[in-house]
Amino acid sequence: MNRKTAFESIEHHGIIGNMRTAALVSLTGCIDFLCAPRFDSPSVFASLLDPKAGGAFTITPKMKDVATKQLYIPFTAVLITRFFSDTGIAEITDYMPVMPDTCNSYNVIVRKVTAIRGNIDFNMHFQPRLNYGRSTHTAAGDGNSILFDCTEQALEGLTVRLSANVKLKMRKEDAYANFTLKESKTAHFVMESVRKGEEKYLSDLEFFVNHTYFETIRYWRSWTRQSTYKGGWESIVMRSAITLKLLTCIEHGSVIAAATFGLPEEIGGLRNWDYRYTWIRDAAFSMYAFLKLGFHKEGKAFLDWIVKHAKENDMHLIYRVDGGTDVDEIEFAHLQGYKQSHPVRIGNDANKQLQLDIHGELLDTIYIYNKFYEPVTHELWELIEREVNYVIDNWEKADHGIWEIRQKKKHFLNSRLMLWVAMDRAIKIGRDRSFPFPVQKWESVRDEIYNDIYHNFWNEEQQAWVQHKTNGKAGDTIDASVLLMPLVHFITPEEPRWKATMEAINNKLRLDVLIYRYDNDIDGFDGLTGKEGTFNMCSFWYVECLAKSKRLDEAIENFEKMLGYANHLGLFSEQISKKGEHLGNFPQAFTHLALISAALELDKQIDRLNKTADL
Repeated sequence: MNRKTAFESIEHHGIIGNMRTAALVSLTGCIDFLCAPRFDSPSVFASLLDPKAGGAFTITPKMKDVATKQLYIPFTAVLITRFFSDTGIAEITDYMPVMPDTCNSYNVIVRKVTAIRGNIDFNMHFQPRLNYGRSTHTAAGDGNSILFDCTEQALEGLTVRLSANVKLKMRKEDAYANFTLKESKTAHFVMESVRKGEEKYLSDLEFFVNHTYFETIRYWRSWTRQSTYKGGWESIVMRSAITLKLLTCIEHGSVIAAATFGLPEEIGGLRNWDYRYTWIRDAAFSMYAFLKLGFHKEGKAFLDWIVKHAKENDMHLIYRVDGGTDVDEIEFAHLQGYKQSHPVRIGNDANKQLQLDIHGELLDTIYIYNKFYEPVTHELWELIEREVNYVIDNWEKADHGIWEIRQKKKHFLNSRLMLWVAMDRAIKIGRDRSFPFPVQKWESVRDEIYNDIYHNFWNEEQQAWVQHKTNGKAGDTIDASVLLMPLVHFITPEEPRWKATMEAINNKLRLDVLIYRYDNDIDGFDGLTGKEGTFNMCSFWYVECLAKSKRLDEAIENFEKMLGYANHLGLFSEQISKKGEHLGNFPQAFTHLALISAALELDKQIDRLNKTADL
C-alpha cells in the first residue's frame, strides 16, 4: 500500500475543477488537496498541509528511476501526468467532468490510468480525511465500489464513493488496490461526493468512462473560443483565463481568491491564510480580466451576484461563494502545516477590517462592463449611487488597506486612489447613460480626493508617492500598490513625479523582475512577525507600468522573465521566494489576472508601435 509521507512542493501541482470545487494533482500523481462539495467546504484531502493526517488519493506506477512530466490538453483543464522509465511509460489523466447538469450538488473526479509502453504494476491508495481531518468515517462496499460516510453536522452528511474497474480492498477505513495493466490497457477510478439525500446523483462508472471525457474537452475548447484575445501570448493568457474560470462558481457567479487554505507566505512562518472565499477586490479584478478577454457571461454573472447581495445588506469585504458572510478565522492544531508552517487557518478575520479600496475596484469593473459589453440598468445605477454616497461620507477615513495590515488603521494611498476611481467611474457611467446625479457635488469630491493624493502622499525626500500619510504628512514607506496609479489613469506615465516613483520602487522593492509589496526588512510592519516572498501580482503591475511608460523593450523582457517563474504548467501561486519557490495559496487569481492585464497592455503598445512604423 502506497502511503503519502512527504510534502509536495507547491509549484509541483496542476489544478482540475468543475467550477464548484477544485483539486490539486501533484507531479507524483497524487491528489493531495480537495474540498467538497464546494470550494469553501471542509477538506477531503489535505496532505499538502499534512502528509500523515491530511488525506490523499495516490496512484503510483511501480517503476524504477522514474521521471515525471505534466501537461494540460491544450485549451482545457484536463491534466495528464506521465511517468517515464527504461521499463515503461505510464499515464494518469485527471479531470472533473463539466456537464450540462454541473449545477447539481455533486462532484466527480475521473482518473484514467494507462500503460502506454510495457506491462506496468500500480498501487492505489484512497485515504479520505473528512472535515479537515477532524472526523472519522465508515467504509463499506463491494469489490468495485466503496462508500465512505461521515454524518457529522459540520459536513452536512457528506458521502464519498470510490468506484473502479479494478478490484478495490479496504484497510482501516481506507481503500487500496494493487493492479497490473498490460501495454495500451486502461483502468478507471471515479470519486463522487454528495450530501446525504442526494445519492440519486451517483452514476454508474461506465457513464463517466464513456460519456464525460470528450464532453469535458469540448466544453473547455468551446469556452476558450469565446475569447477575443489575438495577442502574442495566447497560450499563457488562455491558461490564466482557464485558471480564473476554475476559480469561478458556476452556480453563483462568485470568484474565489485561490483554491487553497493554509499555504505559507514564509516557510515555517505564521502567514498562512484561507483564500477560498470571494474578496470583492479580487473578484472585481477577475471580472475586468474576463470582460477584456471577451468572456462577458462571467462578468454579468458576477454583477448579478454582487447586486443581489449588496441589496440584501451593506457591502462586505469577504463572502462565501453563496453570499454567506460567516468566515470567522479558526486555527487548527491537529494539522502540522506545509513544511511545519503553522498555524493552519480556515476562515479569515480580514472580513472584520475596513478596506475602502473595494468600492473603486467594483465600480471600475461596472464601468468596463458598461463600456465594452452592455449598458448598466437603472437597478445597477442605484447600487452605484449607494456606493458613491458611501465614498462621499467615508473617503477621509483610515483603513487597513489592500494588504490587510493587521494593526491600527492608516491613511493608505491605495485606498484613497481607489476611492478616486469610484468617483471617477461613477461620473463617467452617469454621463454615458445620462442618469440624473449631482454633477457638481460628485466632481468636487473626486477632485478633492485627487488633490489629497497628489500633494499629501508625495514624499520629497523619498522622491516618491508613498504608502500612507500620518497626521496629514506623507510617510516614508515605499509600497508597490502605488503602481496602480497610472494603470487606473490617475496619472500619466510622463508625469515627472511618477517617473521618480518608478525609480524608487526599482531601487527599494525590486529583485531582478520580482517585486516586494513593501519593505520586507521592517519586522512587524504589517502587524505580523517574519517575512514573505516577492508578490507576483506587483511584478506584473510593474511590467504594465513599463509598457505604459514607452519602455516597451524592458517591459517585454520583464514579462518574459516573470513567465519563467510560473510552474511547469504555467500556473502561479501568490508569491515567489528568494530561491524561486512558490509561496502562498495556489493557484492565485490575483496573479493570473495581473498577468492577463500586463499581456493586454503589451499587445496594445506593440500594435501602436507597429502602426507608427507603417506610417
